[in-house]
Amino acid sequence: MIIWAAALAALFIGVILGLLGGGGSVLSVPVFVYLLGATAKSAVAMSMPVVGVTSVIGAWGHWRAGNVEWKSATTFGLVAMLGAFAGARAAHFLTGAQQLGLLAVVMAASAGSMLYRRPRTERQHDEPDAPAGAMLRPAVLGSAVGVGIMTGLVGIGGGFLIVPALTALGKVPIRRAIGTSLVVIAMNSASGMLGYVGQTHIDWRTVAWFTTLSSIGILAGSRFAHRVPASHLRRGFAFLLLALSAFLLWQNRAILLS
Repeated sequence: MIIWAAALAALFIGVILGLLGGGGSVLSVPVFVYLLGATAKSAVAMSMPVVGVTSVIGAWGHWRAGNVEWKSATTFGLVAMLGAFAGARAAHFLTGAQQLGLLAVVMAASAGSMLYRRPRTERQHDEPDAPAGAMLRPAVLGSAVGVGIMTGLVGIGGGFLIVPALTALGKVPIRRAIGTSLVVIAMNSASGMLGYVGQTHIDWRTVAWFTTLSSIGILAGSRFAHRVPASHLRRGFAFLLLALSAFLLWQNRAILLS
């Protein structure tokens, strides 16, 4: 029964990624811990291949539609990769409960971003590339480092942080920011995974089937994205994240307060 629940969760994560362009990957760590019995540190490391592969699949579709800015992705992504590797190495100094507590905070922040995001109107015509040098601004580079560190520490994709950074600070048009963020997430995940080498056990068989199901989910979600009211779905998913955030904090309260 539990394995079937985990399989459904893997599909759900992919569907959410396909429908919303982000957010679903934050669920992978709790699923690995509470449904599949992995330790917190193993779960964070195991989530990264799931996040990375599903992001590559999502980025492929955006690239075919012309919605990836490779210069922005390369600059932001390379800096974020340094942060992800550093975060993964720094995770050695945190307990598993502390990582789960931090993940709970990130979940709550992601939910807040979804609940208070203002709807954007996308233009139908070609939009200009980001201004030259925009990715080299200190605020953008600082955001890239911060996103990378969070990826390394708790195994999230970070799309809910990357997209605002690209649009507000890097001046990347919203459609291209979503596609570009998926490339950055894939780069982050690869670097973070490297940072966990030798730190914890990774069950690659579990990672393989979980990633496969998530990939099927993202393909299905992407196919039906235009038929589902994203605002309603985003709001419902945000409340789910808030509930899971509270659950994680409650489950780890003893160690977090000690």
